[in-house]
Amino acid sequence: MDNLSLQNILDDDADLIPLMTPEDEEEINKEEIPDVLPILPLRNTVLFPGVVIPITAGRDKSIQLIKEANKGNKIIGVVAQKNEGVENPTINDIYKVGTVARILRMLKMPDGNTTVIIQGKKPFEVDSFVEEEPYIKAVTKKRVEDRSEEKEPEFEAIIDSIKDMAIKIIKENPNLPSEASFAISNIESKPFLINFVSSNMNLKVEEKQELLETENLKDRALLTLKKMDVELQRLELKNVIQSKTRSDMDQQQREYYLHQQLKTIQEELGGVSYDEELDEMREKAKSKKWDKHVKDTFDKELGRLQRMNPQVAEYSVQRNYLDLLLELPWNEYSKDKFDLKRAQKILDRDHFGLEKVKERIIEHLAVLKLKGDMKSPIICLYGPPGVGKTSLGKSIAEALGRKYVRMSLGGVRDEAEIRGHRKTYIGAMPGRIIKDMKKAGTSNPVFVLDEIDKLASSSHNGDPSSAMLEVLDPEQNTTFYDNYLELDYDLSKVLFVATANSLSTIPWALRDRMEIINVSGYTIEEKVEIARRHLLPKQLKEHGLTKEHLEMGKPQLEKIVEAYTRESGVRGLEKQIAKMVRFAAKSIAMEEAYEVKITNEIIEKVLGPSHLERDKYESNDVAGVVTGLAWTSVGGDILFIESIISKGKGLSITGNLGNVMKESATIAMEYIRANADDFGIDQQLLDEYKVHIHVPEGATPKDGPSAGITMLTSLVSVFTQRKVKSKLAMTGEITLRGKVLPVGGIKEKILAAKRANIKEIILCKDNQKDIEEIKASYLKGLTFHYVTEMREVIDIALTKQKVPNAKKLTLTKKVKTTKK
Repeated sequence: MDNLSLQNILDDDADLIPLMTPEDEEEINKEEIPDVLPILPLRNTVLFPGVVIPITAGRDKSIQLIKEANKGNKIIGVVAQKNEGVENPTINDIYKVGTVARILRMLKMPDGNTTVIIQGKKPFEVDSFVEEEPYIKAVTKKRVEDRSEEKEPEFEAIIDSIKDMAIKIIKENPNLPSEASFAISNIESKPFLINFVSSNMNLKVEEKQELLETENLKDRALLTLKKMDVELQRLELKNVIQSKTRSDMDQQQREYYLHQQLKTIQEELGGVSYDEELDEMREKAKSKKWDKHVKDTFDKELGRLQRMNPQVAEYSVQRNYLDLLLELPWNEYSKDKFDLKRAQKILDRDHFGLEKVKERIIEHLAVLKLKGDMKSPIICLYGPPGVGKTSLGKSIAEALGRKYVRMSLGGVRDEAEIRGHRKTYIGAMPGRIIKDMKKAGTSNPVFVLDEIDKLASSSHNGDPSSAMLEVLDPEQNTTFYDNYLELDYDLSKVLFVATANSLSTIPWALRDRMEIINVSGYTIEEKVEIARRHLLPKQLKEHGLTKEHLEMGKPQLEKIVEAYTRESGVRGLEKQIAKMVRFAAKSIAMEEAYEVKITNEIIEKVLGPSHLERDKYESNDVAGVVTGLAWTSVGGDILFIESIISKGKGLSITGNLGNVMKESATIAMEYIRANADDFGIDQQLLDEYKVHIHVPEGATPKDGPSAGITMLTSLVSVFTQRKVKSKLAMTGEITLRGKVLPVGGIKEKILAAKRANIKEIILCKDNQKDIEEIKASYLKGLTFHYVTEMREVIDIALTKQKVPNAKKLTLTKKVKTTKK
């Protein structure tokens, strides 16, 4: 290859090559140039007239050309390659304008290459090519330089500027010897000065070729001056930056040497070497199952840590990041246990009931067994507190043979809790999702997202509920992005189990991504079984007792359930059982005699008198008192609608009721006014009596449309003084047309009715499908009446019999006036 060589190729006794004088220039101009010239392509430089440069020839064609020319007239044509990457340039790969050169000296180098010193003579242009083998030959024509403006003062000023700027560049560039400024000052030939400066400037080949092809001398001088100005500015800026950073570099060097000394001292004292820690990280990395991208990131960050001073604050941040990469279970999965019968036994052992949830887990396990691989479902268990939603996650993990992790989302307000902080922040940490994956040690644990309905919505710290969208979307969580980790992590094999008490506070988009399973409350019979099988043995074990120390039969457990708990779950029941166990433990510890077999009397002695009898049905001896069914966050409940009338006008509503419930009362009253004759109510009675509706437990807020039919029944009863059917409850929404509409929470309301010893329930006809989904054991002992019209409700709910001590409603006699 023909490369510019900067090595000293002349011997000490070699003749010095003088700078070109005006006389030399005249002599060159008079020389005749052959019409046909051998063409030598140069890869990375351009030869200018008058300039002497060394070149190294490595191509066979170039070596043959130089040898033959050196034996002959020593005249060759030198052109530049358009693309220096071309190994064997053709006529299309070289510029057409070049410089005629004379070979001054040829040397054979030890590495086999041939080095020659050539001097440019005059420019030429290729007219046509005559040969390409063994090397390129071309017919050339002269290029005449336009020097018409050489004597003008402006041109003189440009030349002076070029000299001054060249001297400045030499001073600014530490790589150029100061003697070069003397050479610049001693150049007398103006064209040679321009060519000499152009040749030695740090320019691309294309820019130098542009200067060579500019025929007008003044234009070439101006273009050279512009490029020199750019070069000078670059050098000045570079020197300013270097002067600013030199002091910083000196400080870093000093710290480096001190650190090396400190490192040696620590090793002598038996301390841990930082290099040993890095080697340990490399060894751990060899066993990781991460993909190429993660591996490349780890290697890059480890190299960065190696170059970092251990005393700087960033070192610990970088170290923590690498530790996280090593501790995360990349593509590490625990083996699922596909024994479906065993899984069913574990689920039945730990939880009584909850058939839908168990069925869904067994289905998932069955598909895994058949297919071998699938995306895990994202299940949301919603229902009242204490029904076993959270503890179910542990049973699922044991049944599948997977690790179990739990993350409480209650009160989480910061998006960074989910996605993590960026590493640039002080005290940055990964999000809790990645932290729990690290804790699990596998990439397919059972991951319980507890209390997802308590997750805060949008705030000034971001929207954590929106951040959960990516976590719980099977199409997105294959590449979950944590801001701290800055790498995609696959969560698609994680079995997410979310729990919630209410769906109303979960954003719609988040709810749409989950498979909703309703975990409703337990019946009294189920609670007794749960207490007998799970709660009592658990409390005995926790208190250091055995079943020989305390025995509780089903009747006693049922009494505790009915008289001392009022909930859908069993959390309060467990507390009461714990109190009974503590009574036995205290008696044993104090060596006091006590009854091992617990009776109802002992329960009342330990737990005190029952304080929940208000949940029971009340008698129907008072007109206007009707039993309704309500849904609460802790399950179903019964409530009483009370109505009285007194002389006056208007409608009063009390009991801490919401707007919807107040509207239901207004609708009921207006419907009665419009249909008073159908119910046997005198219209004058409605005009002269004031109505007051009250719902007891005024401290508890109440709202919803489901008490509509209960309010209407209460009002008709108080105006007619008719008795309400015994042990009857109802729930349903009403309209002004007298239609009965369906309501929700039917199962919870049915359980509440059973707890209150209700025997008959009135429901909307459309709620019949909800009843059909409930287990038959829950419905035992209940009679259902399905209605569509309010008249049907009144016919079923009110008897023909008046209440005892019925109130006598008197009306003002109207005086008839006659016109004369």
